[in-house]
Amino acid sequence: MPKSTSYLIGAGVAAAAALLGAVSYTATKPAERSPAVVAEAPAAASAGASAEPQAGVHPELQKYARRDAKDPLAVGRADAPVVLIEYADFKCGYCGKFARETEPELIEKYVGEGTLRIEWRNFPIFGEESERAARAAWAAGQQGRFWQFHKAAYADGAKERGFGEEQVTALAREAGVADLARFGRDLDSDAARRAVAADQEQAYALGATSTPSFLVNGRPIAGAQPLETFTAAIDAAGREARR
Repeated sequence: MPKSTSYLIGAGVAAAAALLGAVSYTATKPAERSPAVVAEAPAAASAGASAEPQAGVHPELQKYARRDAKDPLAVGRADAPVVLIEYADFKCGYCGKFARETEPELIEKYVGEGTLRIEWRNFPIFGEESERAARAAWAAGQQGRFWQFHKAAYADGAKERGFGEEQVTALAREAGVADLARFGRDLDSDAARRAVAADQEQAYALGATSTPSFLVNGRPIAGAQPLETFTAAIDAAGREARR
């Protein structure tokens, strides 16, 4: 969709934006974009993922699912009834917690049997190294190794080693990226910068100011919530989609 229409925020989208902004985790907020955070943030996000089929759902937000079968930054069937969109930063500790503890269980439970598709959006908010890691992940994806890079970048200790040029190349090697020379060119390409910027713009348009932030068939969830929050949202969205 053209930029002029893709990121227009109607009343429903604005309401979702308010929810995403209100329940952001303070530990993942960039200082320059720090909104007020309510004390009951985790509970509020969980409430937004009620088991009621339409509780907290904003149908306008479902258009953000790309459903591109060739998208290397996605896993699961393009026609899956439920799409989880994740906006995340590789330097975010809570994103790493979700990637290591929750996401694998969602993939095992829902992706393999066709209910769920997960679409990644690069949302670097912690400066130059975040930007480089995002472009590196995109570059790995051009050779079909995004999810392997994702796993390596979120492994215990990876964030602490940083995402300098040598480190992202080492992560690409660990991820099995075959052509490291091409990886380096893609990493520094205008195409990588445009792709990351488009994801960032979408996230900010939705009101996301911290990571991780999620949409589950138009249902906003903010923060690394417990597994049960995501399973409740996915189960409810799946029931509604199959009606």
